[in-house]
Amino acid sequence: MPVWLREHSWRQSLTAVYLSLPLRGARATAANIFCSEQYLKVSIPPFLFEAVLYAPIDDTNSTAKIGNGNIFFTLYKKEPAIWDSLTLANADKEKLQHLRENAILEVQEKAKEETKAKKITKQENKKYALEATMKLEEAERKRIEDLKEKERQKVTKELELWKNQQKDGDKYKSIQAKEELHQEKEPLKERKNEKLNKTRIPNEGSSKTRLKSTRGCGGSCSIFSQDLKEEQLPAPRAAATIKVNFTPRVFPTALRESRVAEEEEWLHKQAEARRIINSDLSELEDLKEEEKNPDWLKDKGNKMFAMGDYLGAVNAYNLAVRLNNKLPLLYLNRAACHLKLRNLHKAIEDSSKALELLTPPVPDNENARVKAHVRRGTAFCQLELYTEGLQDYEAALKIDPKNKIIEKDAEKIRQLIQGTMQSS
Repeated sequence: MPVWLREHSWRQSLTAVYLSLPLRGARATAANIFCSEQYLKVSIPPFLFEAVLYAPIDDTNSTAKIGNGNIFFTLYKKEPAIWDSLTLANADKEKLQHLRENAILEVQEKAKEETKAKKITKQENKKYALEATMKLEEAERKRIEDLKEKERQKVTKELELWKNQQKDGDKYKSIQAKEELHQEKEPLKERKNEKLNKTRIPNEGSSKTRLKSTRGCGGSCSIFSQDLKEEQLPAPRAAATIKVNFTPRVFPTALRESRVAEEEEWLHKQAEARRIINSDLSELEDLKEEEKNPDWLKDKGNKMFAMGDYLGAVNAYNLAVRLNNKLPLLYLNRAACHLKLRNLHKAIEDSSKALELLTPPVPDNENARVKAHVRRGTAFCQLELYTEGLQDYEAALKIDPKNKIIEKDAEKIRQLIQGTMQSS
């Protein structure tokens, strides 16, 4: 049963009521207080205070403060007046129940309205933010379009200016060509005039001298022989075959230091790779020039392997092998990818192919041969072919006897083989 709080003190002014309620050691929070226009309730278990106010108050602006073991209420009156008492006199249970229910309904309705108003305000704020964003985007788009239009106009003006300059240049060239043609025609006209002067009917004195001169030629010369020699054109050139000799390729090192056989083999490999790219692989037409390089594809596959993209690395190595199937590192790296993808038979095939290409065994390819034996041996062991795997590990150990990791793995395989033999 709740304990009713009867002790309280209050005072009033024309516009407000000041109520002080003792807590009696209890702890109150804002959730313990319920207030409407004419109903006030404070529930602090086990204490309870309930009052039907004398007149309506402004519950929105009214306040409550908790401190020093008391609750201080400041209740603002709706209408300025002096109350005869704090609570409504002669309030029976039915009226109190009715007021209590109405107060709860009013508070619920007010809460719904506040929630609805907050929702409407939130939607309006969202709408306003969306409109503001759209305006900003529209302004930015317009600014970009203006910049594009300005650049377009600028480029158009530059193009028109260039066209005008080209036209002026063509006109200047045509005028210059006409002038040169005119200058060439003038000496031809002078020559024609001289010919005409020579072919006119001569006088007696000139005829005699000309006759003498013609007689001196012995009948074989004519008066036009000198002009004909001047106008005679050279004969056309005779047809002939021009032979072009290409200079040999020069290596950066001196010939006495280089290896001619290896250089010729390198040139042969390059020519074969170019032939494969140009004839056999039609799907490579859309690739860039560097993407047709096996070394570039190998580096690309290595990067994909480091990032964990094993399938992409396999695709890169596949294309590199199609371009050049004589590089052992391509098969060796692809075997590592197949091991990660659990393609064990393919890993064995690639490791075996790498070992075939890593011949003759020289100190420079020791590391690659060790990797090939280890990867093939690992694939055999994962297929539970421990004898074949042990053979590969022992071969790798012969190449690199100081490698403790390979020695340790080989010892584990020996123990497995012994265990299976004993169990059988």
